[in-house]
Amino acid sequence: MSEREFVVINEEAARTAQNMMSFNEYQLGSRTKEYQEDVNEVYDLAEEVVARRGEEYRERAWRLATRYAKNLGKYFNEEARIGCMCPSVMISGAGNFPVKKKEKQVKAWDKNHEFYNYCQSIRGKLNNLLYSKEVIKSDDENAIEALEEKIDSLREVQENMKEINKYYRKHHTLEGCDLLTEKQLQKLQGSMDQFGYDRSPYPSWALQNNLANIKRCQQRVDELKKTKEKGTSEADYGDFKVIENTELMRIQIVFDGKPDEAIRSTLKSNGFRWAPSQGAWQRQLTSNGKYALRKVIEELGAEVQAS
Repeated sequence: MSEREFVVINEEAARTAQNMMSFNEYQLGSRTKEYQEDVNEVYDLAEEVVARRGEEYRERAWRLATRYAKNLGKYFNEEARIGCMCPSVMISGAGNFPVKKKEKQVKAWDKNHEFYNYCQSIRGKLNNLLYSKEVIKSDDENAIEALEEKIDSLREVQENMKEINKYYRKHHTLEGCDLLTEKQLQKLQGSMDQFGYDRSPYPSWALQNNLANIKRCQQRVDELKKTKEKGTSEADYGDFKVIENTELMRIQIVFDGKPDEAIRSTLKSNGFRWAPSQGAWQRQLTSNGKYALRKVIEELGAEVQAS
């Protein structure tokens, strides 16, 4: 079972926020409990996805659940921070009430509630995985939707790294940073102690590497979308035909009968595998796949058709 991660909820800020809004006594730990109960439901959902759909869905499901945990923690802590901006008129009284500050607070709440809806959209993607409602074919490991989810996750990581660096520059410590779990804080502090990061918890190369990963994934998404727009195509080479199947995102080679051992060896050495359900030898429809196809055609002595 994968490890569950939780953001540390700022209980002191939550208590202060409630005291500024209500006469009811705040129960210490109640926001943390509320947050963790919500997040555990989503981690349970991720485990259900794996149990129902298979281990190949674990990485994707757990990535979504962890994103939910981190973002929901951010929502809870931001909600408390906003609550501390201005008291309720019931608490402060109507005399000299800071109307402008209250208006600013309400706008901040509205924005944070939009962020909460974004958090729930991540939960919705897990539900779609559970009930097989995702648009992308399950056998396409480079599916557009899965890649776009990964890009979203990497972008969130990028913003978090920048915010954590900003927090460190301001406070000269990571203690109290709401964006880090206890485990993350210890790991990051250990790296800083070991490698001597004296200015930023995340050095420039970490930010640059993450941006490079975002760019690489985006290029792959663009490539997949462009390929899908072209649609499925078929070319006849006499003894076999080649199908560029954009529905499954596979290059498929179909023979009239069972190819001999030498041909099968050529196919296997170029990354093609027999798919009984398709009645074809296939591999992913990528630039590498197209290059392998040209090698197969050349080795089989067929004329390469102009693409």
